[in-house]
Amino acid sequence: MSKVELKVAREEDAELWDRLVESSPHGTIFHTWKWLKIVEKHTDSRLYPIIGFKGTEPVALIPLFYQKRFVLRMIFSPPPHVAIPFLGLLMVNYDQLKQNKKESNLMEFQKELDHFLSDEIKPNYVNLVHPPDFIDVRPFVWSGYNAVPTFNYVFDLSVGKEKLWENLKKHTRKNIKNTSENLKILKGSREDLRVIYYQLEERYQEQDRKLKTRLEFLEDIYDCFKECMHIIVAEMDGEVVGGLVDLVYRDRMYSWIGNAKTRIKGIYPNDLLIWESMRYGCTNGYKVFYEIGANTPRLIRYKANFNPDLSVNFTVKKSSRVSKIAENIYSKFRSFL
Repeated sequence: MSKVELKVAREEDAELWDRLVESSPHGTIFHTWKWLKIVEKHTDSRLYPIIGFKGTEPVALIPLFYQKRFVLRMIFSPPPHVAIPFLGLLMVNYDQLKQNKKESNLMEFQKELDHFLSDEIKPNYVNLVHPPDFIDVRPFVWSGYNAVPTFNYVFDLSVGKEKLWENLKKHTRKNIKNTSENLKILKGSREDLRVIYYQLEERYQEQDRKLKTRLEFLEDIYDCFKECMHIIVAEMDGEVVGGLVDLVYRDRMYSWIGNAKTRIKGIYPNDLLIWESMRYGCTNGYKVFYEIGANTPRLIRYKANFNPDLSVNFTVKKSSRVSKIAENIYSKFRSFL
């Protein structure tokens, strides 16, 4: 019986890589080859796109980003400040496998991944944020990683617009109705992406925070993935007062960036924008809509008004004794934006 062997994918493997991402039930747009290469371009990182094979059969893949800070050698998936909420490991054709095959492939791949890291990179710190609903992180735990659950909200769009509308809290429905009478919702452009970015930047400054994701990165993503972007803006008296960027991939939508808090009395553009995204997803046949981020108490009170379900994903991390500093550094680095 053949064992898992790892390969670092190259440009000529890009088509294969994207096919494997597509074959995984947990594959995301963030895993696609072009997205990863744009991330590498805009971060002080080296991309290691790892594919695991049993003989000639691919069984798993993971994109790793290597960064060095002074004496610290760090592996991330994803790296910080590139607006990627999760990345991590994908198992190929996972849903088609029996449980014993899922477990054996996963355990062997994880074992070989650790060997690769210790032999080739020797990191002091490893931080992997796996995608939603991939919950079997046991091999990582058994290998000394710490596993931490994180959460996102998710909507089942297949129930239809009427059911989703009924599920909203009463005051949220009222806000949406009142706001729709005062605002226009328009399809956004590259320029509107810039406006949304500047609104987020202003909101961060109000909170004495710094928006670390660069506009140039988002513009490169737009230029490459504009067909996968659903940008909408709320306009009042000719001025954009709110905006939202969604991503679409396969049968899923992801509420990505935007919806900076506004202070227009009696008008709720963010409520309307989220609802318009949900309506768009239903109308265009998407099955699932992820509302990114359900880990902050002050934010979940608002997001829960839309009556979503909860989705879990796991971060696994490992650090050497001398790299506890890296843990502190990463805790400062790590933010969605």
